[in-house]
Amino acid sequence: MKTLTKEQIKEIAEDLDMGFKCFLNKKTGEYLSFPDPLKHYETDEDAWKDYKKKLRKNAKDFIEIDGLDSSDSFQIMADFAESLPDSASEKQRLVNALNRRKPFREFKYEVDNAGDYREMWFEFKQQKIEEWVVKSFNDKIEGEDLE
Repeated sequence: MKTLTKEQIKEIAEDLDMGFKCFLNKKTGEYLSFPDPLKHYETDEDAWKDYKKKLRKNAKDFIEIDGLDSSDSFQIMADFAESLPDSASEKQRLVNALNRRKPFREFKYEVDNAGDYREMWFEFKQQKIEEWVVKSFNDKIEGEDLE
C-alpha cells in the first residue's frame, strides 16, 4: 500500500482530532484506531482489546499515523486566524486569544462564538489535519519496500 484513499485520509484525520491512536496495515490497508489512553483516561480498555491484540500480533505490518503535537495544533489555529480578512473583527479576537494564557481554551471560546467563522474553522482544521495525515503516512513509508 503506497497511497491512502480520500476516505482513509478523512477517517484518520477525524480520529486523530478526537484523540485516537491510528494504525494502518501497510500491506492490506486495514485501518485500526482506538482511544489514546493518555488522552482518554476513562475509556473501557476491554472494548478495544481485539484491535490491540491484532496490532500486537501483526506489529511489523502496521504503521502508526502520528497525531499532531500541541505546537502543530497551535500553528493550525494561528494559520486560521491569519487567513481571515484583516477587516474581520473575529481575526483580531482569535489572534488575541492565542496570545492569552491558556490559548487553546481561549481560541475555542472565541471560535465557538464567531458565527459563520466557526464552520470555516472546522473546515480549515479538517483540511490541515488531512494534510498532516498524508505527510505522516508518506514519511513513514518512505524508503520501505511495500508489497
